[in-house]
This record gives sequence, structure tokens and C-alpha cells, in this order.
Amino acid sequence: MKVNLSADSIRLLIPALSLAVLLAAVFYLQPRAMSYTGLNLLFNLAVPIALATIAQMLVMTINDLDLSMGTFVSFAACVAATFLNDTPLLGIAILAGAIGVYAVIGVLIHVRDLPSIVVTLGMSFVWGGLAVLILPAPGGSAPNWIRAIMTSRPPLVPMAIVASVLIAAVSHFLIMRSSFGVVLRGVGGNARSVERAGWSIIAARASIYALAGLFAVMSGIALVGLTTSADANIALRYTLLSIAGVILGGGEFVGGRVSPIGAVIGALTLTLAGSFLSFLRISPDWQIGAQGAILIVVLTLRLALNRFEGRRAKS
Repeated sequence: MKVNLSADSIRLLIPALSLAVLLAAVFYLQPRAMSYTGLNLLFNLAVPIALATIAQMLVMTINDLDLSMGTFVSFAACVAATFLNDTPLLGIAILAGAIGVYAVIGVLIHVRDLPSIVVTLGMSFVWGGLAVLILPAPGGSAPNWIRAIMTSRPPLVPMAIVASVLIAAVSHFLIMRSSFGVVLRGVGGNARSVERAGWSIIAARASIYALAGLFAVMSGIALVGLTTSADANIALRYTLLSIAGVILGGGEFVGGRVSPIGAVIGALTLTLAGSFLSFLRISPDWQIGAQGAILIVVLTLRLALNRFEGRRAKS
């Protein structure tokens, strides 16, 4: 029987297989991980990484790239561990203002026709400086309600997996199924056609940057809920992890081609890769390079599968 795979199916196939292979390898190396507690430990930090990956995916939907993601998540974490805990209303106002700044950045990039890489790289120093001003040294405390949510123990499946499935479902509906998502992906695919259809490109860019800021804020809050404190450098790696998660999950840098479910799977795979390399007793100094090698292998497989499908479509 002949099976035809759609482009969306191909985007999901490789990341899903990568996650399954890594999970099987981890269970082989450490059989005790095949339990509720084991899975909880393996995917403990998956939620904030998944949220940051979705935030980066939203920006990449319109062919931009956010190099300030890690520092912004760190800033949000510092606000959550201080103002949101001590003076909740002020903390909410600061985080809402930060999301508003994100929307302004999106408008500025479009109006002035600036490279998103340059603008967001500059903003990374701003967010990093603000984070240091808020928390010059590691400290603060997670609000009790955040801590309660992130450490809850639902039946059968750990909280990290439940939250990841929820993030994937919500973002998939928002980007792939709603009319709002169609417009956003259209801006990345053909902005002129979207504008001729009567939609405002400026409003669309402002909305998607604001939405990315919201997911990044939630990433910082979730991270504080897990670590119980924060510091200005707590999420610096999230910039590269979020980009890698989107690409690993089937997203592309141009054309508005993204996969929210694939992005979450990519984030889970990157989270699991760290544990896998630790079980192999690879030095932490080499783990970043090893994660990069895993990413290259997966992307090579995806490219080969895309070319194979392209040949089948022509024949």
C-alpha cells in the first residue's frame, strides 16, 4: 500500500522519531528512568524551554530571529522572583510593560526596515542590564502559586509532560487553526498578498511580537517555579536552545513554515539530550558540542527525507 506523507507530516516525523530514539536510549542506559519519578526528572526543565521555543517560533513565523530570547527570559525570571513575589501588582505591570516593549520592537523593525538580528541583539544587552539591576546576585523567591503549579504531581503522567502537551495544543490551534494564525503565517510567506487582502502588516507584527513576549514571560515564570530563585544569567542558553528547538521541530527560517507541535517536541528532545549525554558520562564541557552534533544528524535526516519526498512528488 502506498503511503503519501504531507509536508506537515514530514516536519513532525523526524523530531518525533528523534525523541523516541533518545528516550529508548536513555531507558536502556538507565532503566530506573522508566517510571513516573524518572520521567519527571528527565523532563523537569522542559516546560520553560518549550515556552521559550514557542516564543522564538512565533518570531520566526514572520522570517525574523530573536537573539534576545535568553536574556529576556532571564529578566522575566528576575522580575518573577522579586517584584511578582513581593508586590504582585507591580510585578504584573512590569511584565506587561515588557510585553508592550516587545510589540514596539516588532513595529520598529518593520517601519524602519531594520534587521531583526541586529535589533534583538542590541535588546539583549538592555534586558541583561535590567536583570542585573533587579538581581545583582542570585536570589529572590518564587511565588507560592507558581511553585505549587510547577511542582504539582498529576496522576499517571508527570506535570512537565502534561504542560508540554497543553503548550503544543494551544500553540497549534493558535498558529495553525485560527484565522489569526493564518494571517501571521501569511506575513512570513507573502506579506504583500496579506496587505492587499486588507490586513495591517504593522498590527500583525506587533501582535506576534507581543505574543512572543507573553510566551517568553511565561517561560521565565515557569523557570522560577522550578528553581525557586533566579539570577541575571539563569536562561542565557535559551536563545540557542529555542532556535535549535524550532529548527529541530521542522520549522524554517523563511516562508512562515513552522510547526508548533514539532517545536515542542524539539524542545523535549533537547532537554532529553542533556540527560542522555550525562548518562554516557560525557563531560559537561563537551555536552554542548555533542548536542550540536545530534542536531546536525537530525537535520541531515530531515533534509534527506524532504528530498526523497520531492523526488516522489515529481515522479
